Amino acid sequence: MLRLGLILYLFIGTTFAGSAMIAALAAGYDTTMPVIYSSIAGFVAAIPVAWLVARELYSGD
Repeated sequence: MLRLGLILYLFIGTTFAGSAMIAALAAGYDTTMPVIYSSIAGFVAAIPVAWLVARELYSGD
């Protein structure tokens, strides 16, 4: 399940980080640090989501 979770994290983390970055840019935070902070927040928020998706896929129910 760990391998599946890591593979899912690659895709989910990138998607969340990109969405958070676009949200920060749309909100008018166009300097370096808010964009970096929002992308880090997206990567961190993707950890439990990837774990839950991997658990559901691995259980097979």
